[in-house]
Amino acid sequence: MSEENKYTFENEEYRRTYWHTCSHVLAQAVKRLHPEVKLAIGPSIENGFYYDLDAPFAFTPEDLAEIEGEMRKICKEKLKLERFELPREEALQYMEERQEPYKVELINDLPADAHISFYKQGEFVDLCAGPHLDSTGRIKGNAIKLTACNAAYWRGDSNRQTLQRIYGVAFPKKEELDAYLERIEEAKRRDHRKLGKELGLFMMTEEGPGFPFFLPKGMVLKNTLLDYWRQCHKRYGYVEISTPIILNQELWHRSGHWDHYKDNMYTTVIDGEDYAVKPMNCPGGMLVYKSEPHSYRDLPLRMAELGLVHRHEMSGALHGLFRVRCFTQDDAHIFMTPDQMKDEIKNVVKLFDEIYSTFGLTYQIELSTMPEDHMGDEKDWKFAEDTLQAAITEMGKDFIINAGDGAFYGPKLDFHLADSLGRTWQCGTIQLDFQMPERFDLEYVGEDGEKHRPVMIHRALLGSIERFIGVITEHFAGAFPAWLSPVQVKLLPVTDRAMDYAKNVAAQLDSQGFRVEVDGRNEKIGKKIREATLEKIPFMLVVGDRDMEAGTVSVRTRTGEDLGAMSLADFAAKLHEIVDSKARQ
Repeated sequence: MSEENKYTFENEEYRRTYWHTCSHVLAQAVKRLHPEVKLAIGPSIENGFYYDLDAPFAFTPEDLAEIEGEMRKICKEKLKLERFELPREEALQYMEERQEPYKVELINDLPADAHISFYKQGEFVDLCAGPHLDSTGRIKGNAIKLTACNAAYWRGDSNRQTLQRIYGVAFPKKEELDAYLERIEEAKRRDHRKLGKELGLFMMTEEGPGFPFFLPKGMVLKNTLLDYWRQCHKRYGYVEISTPIILNQELWHRSGHWDHYKDNMYTTVIDGEDYAVKPMNCPGGMLVYKSEPHSYRDLPLRMAELGLVHRHEMSGALHGLFRVRCFTQDDAHIFMTPDQMKDEIKNVVKLFDEIYSTFGLTYQIELSTMPEDHMGDEKDWKFAEDTLQAAITEMGKDFIINAGDGAFYGPKLDFHLADSLGRTWQCGTIQLDFQMPERFDLEYVGEDGEKHRPVMIHRALLGSIERFIGVITEHFAGAFPAWLSPVQVKLLPVTDRAMDYAKNVAAQLDSQGFRVEVDGRNEKIGKKIREATLEKIPFMLVVGDRDMEAGTVSVRTRTGEDLGAMSLADFAAKLHEIVDSKARQ
């Protein structure tokens, strides 16, 4: 980090310190306006800061505006932030006198011999480890924005007190805040839940929270995506399998998943035996491999699966298609010899590159290493981590290391996709696994005629199909590329006289494999164009008397471009080219 960037938001440490100080300013403002409010905790987070508060009333938007104003005053006061420490007993007495029960509880959880740190700014004192800016005057008061107030449980425990969490964000310059808020507004306009309803893609019901229903147009989108997925996987040498949704509980004990995922699994009893609904596809893939003998000549064996999995997510965590309880995971399990590992990793990354680039998605790679709670020998882990790192380094890929965040059975590469708004989404993953082949006693016969243990890659490309559909819905703002769009062409007859001609044109396009609709309503053409534009249809074909006479169609795009009249053959050729090339238009 250069010296000139040390005190800018380019420096993550400075950014978090800035936001952490803002959380204290927020708490101070609340206490000035509402002394009866009790303080819980107030950290910096990825996109700003928050403070959890216990108030005898509900904070309103008007309250947040008033708190913002008080925060700006505190910044203008340029209050010095001073750190001091107290022994545990004195710290307890200090917070008891200030009638802050949540702070008292936090102190009680600290060791008896601990010296407890506090930060003071003016009349306000908070229990805190820091760090902080040296003065509230360092914060740009007119570049602070309180963004939301939501319910939150004390210490994340649903059995404890319900608090109010006020979120905020701040920047060193007002222009930066304005730009951020505009991005937030644009994100709201792109919200896949909103667009999913407007475009008729999917729905959620009270009868099945977290279980998405795909509607006809959503199914066209989903199936088109999966057709492309299958085409790509076939070219890269994968075979496709399907494994049962429900399997005997013993299988999940054998795989090791039960010990790590049982709280998120749905279970049932069949014929007096315990079964579990699969939260992932891996054990089923092991059984498929084990069902017949294998030779080194069969390897690498690449088995892909679009498997429906279920996970019990907390109701508060559910979020459209981003966080659901039932989803399709595009898994693959690749069985190979140890000397094939590096090439197979590279082959997977090449597939990722091809598919992600089709959607205009870039990515950052994260190498996650051995966690404390892991299976297997550390020597195997080291070899696997080194192989993953060597493969992507040789491909010229940049990466960061996420120490200790690997899966319990092996290290992994996580692919964080960046969308058109610069937001990141963890979708793809490549996980090396020496443990599961051992647990399932998987074998192959080597060149030497002896039995050997294969190495395995767990791999997901899109991750959850449902979640990926949510991501690309927001990425494209619902204006899907023509090859992916549920409806590619809409015929808009100007008059009733043109209706038969419009239907004939639609039938010809349909016979060529295009997805076509006819707007046969008795409405003005301007209204039909506006509504088709709102439906984000890539191409609108306006047909009237002149088109009927000339055998043409007048072509418009959803961006408002008028391409003029052209023959149906010319339009169809143009559309074929766009669709076949997977162009992002």
